Amino acid sequence: MQWRRHVVGLAFSCVFVVSYFTNKFVLSVLKFTYPTLFQGWQTFIGALLLLLFGRLGWVEMSRITRSAVVSWLPASLLFVGNIYAGSRALSRIDIPFFFTLQNSSHVVSYVILKVVQREKIQWLKLISVCLMVFSAVNLPLYDPQFDYSGYQWAVGHLVCVGAYRVFQVHYKSSNLSDIEQQCINYVFSVLLLAVAAHPTGDLMGVMEFPSLQSYTFHCGCCASALLGFMLLLATVKLKSGLPLDHFWFWMFLSKVTAMCLSPFIFHMDTNAPSLMCVVISHVGEALLVYSETKFEL
Repeated sequence: MQWRRHVVGLAFSCVFVVSYFTNKFVLSVLKFTYPTLFQGWQTFIGALLLLLFGRLGWVEMSRITRSAVVSWLPASLLFVGNIYAGSRALSRIDIPFFFTLQNSSHVVSYVILKVVQREKIQWLKLISVCLMVFSAVNLPLYDPQFDYSGYQWAVGHLVCVGAYRVFQVHYKSSNLSDIEQQCINYVFSVLLLAVAAHPTGDLMGVMEFPSLQSYTFHCGCCASALLGFMLLLATVKLKSGLPLDHFWFWMFLSKVTAMCLSPFIFHMDTNAPSLMCVVISHVGEALLVYSETKFEL
């Protein structure tokens, strides 16, 4: 039984790393910076496959009521903000720096919980949060390839991620599984991003994209959509088969693996202070993962 859990964790890590690398390749190397179309395509394929898998009985998904959809819409809106701003940020920021900023989403979660529910933060979590904030605040000062717009989108991304985490964990209704929640997210994202494609200029701008007819571009987009769906299934499988602290461990390990491998795949311009920010942030995340063995968010 134990070895099966390790296999699921390793599979999750592999899909996680390859998925982020594929997205980074399409966004940064091919420079496909049209997030309404890129994320719209990914969520469309995700919704299509999820509904198909549900119909075939390969995933457990019951009939979703209208009231459940309406109550989940705030989370879906945060999900759209997450993937849209995340694409913008990832296209301009290297993967290790992106994860360093993304770690600050935990700060957003704890601030929301402190304001709304007045929850007390354990000292170990407080230390981890301070380390992640310190790293995120100092990283722009030392990033050799600092991109103001990229960091702006990263802030929007981490706010949406942090708020979504709180909503998902503390959502009171028990009639929506993780798969059903994600199905609503996908469908809502497809509709909203399709409407936004023209006002944002993506629909017209893509006509001038130089690699639009490229075989590499088509393969990258197809791979990113399929990998995104596989990552969803792997995440649900991992969360259902392991305690929460083990899930966070595999998530942490996957991010560290992606950061260590990314310099061998993509060009990066770094220096000692920026790398220290990355290390300090993930030391903070490691403390957070350790604290999760005793406390839940």
